[in-house]
Amino acid sequence: MTPQDYGPKRIVCLTEETTEWLYLLGQERRIVGISGYTVRPPRARQEKPRVSAFLNAKIDKILALQPDCVFGFSDLQADIASALIRHGVQVTIFNQRSVADILSMLYQVAAMVGQGEQGLQRIAAMQARLDAIRAAAAALPRRPRVYFEEWDEPAISAIRWVSELVGIAGGDDIFPELAVQALGKDRIVADPLEIVRRAPELIVGSWCGKKFRPEKVAARPGWADVPAVRKQQLFEIKSADILQPGPAALTDGVEQLHRLVMAWGARHA
Repeated sequence: MTPQDYGPKRIVCLTEETTEWLYLLGQERRIVGISGYTVRPPRARQEKPRVSAFLNAKIDKILALQPDCVFGFSDLQADIASALIRHGVQVTIFNQRSVADILSMLYQVAAMVGQGEQGLQRIAAMQARLDAIRAAAAALPRRPRVYFEEWDEPAISAIRWVSELVGIAGGDDIFPELAVQALGKDRIVADPLEIVRRAPELIVGSWCGKKFRPEKVAARPGWADVPAVRKQQLFEIKSADILQPGPAALTDGVEQLHRLVMAWGARHA
């Protein structure tokens, strides 16, 4: 028997990050169901049945797939997990909130499918790139103040892993005290004018599930003199690239943040 023989062979992924990771590990054959929000990798949508949203799932459809393991994320999927557990299904709910947590989750999943060594190699490559980005950012003469907006009405600022990636990319999150809050409701900026007072020089929007509208942000009352608005430094990063706490955020997401910060730095050199 090999390590691969002991791991789960019929996996349902209730969120995108475990799907993407299993594909990267070459273990997509184990996946029997995915989230309807999955866009990475694109082929997963053509190859795998969609059995869940984020807050709800088709329990009967999942059970019909006879999974021997279901991967989920956070307390928001507790009801789905509970229903499946009552039907005798093994459920693993991860709750990664930081870059370190994400790396830990990636290793755990890799080990569960007998790919611990490959997982470690891929994780090491991600960490090496993060270190290289951090080193390049250290050469900036000044770090921009960054406001990352996860939602617009109400305004919700960056979750912890995004805030950390902003720092690695070379910027400073203007709401570090909110980033440590795990729940979106606790990252609401109670007074939107506090954003104005903190004078972000770079605004990055990633409105979960809808297109970021920089012109709408720039037109907010009292925002005309915000440095990022005045100099048209408002940009979008797709939520699938940065708000997915898995491979995407640690590769494409941070790379996009870094390009935006370095471009800002070039203008202010």
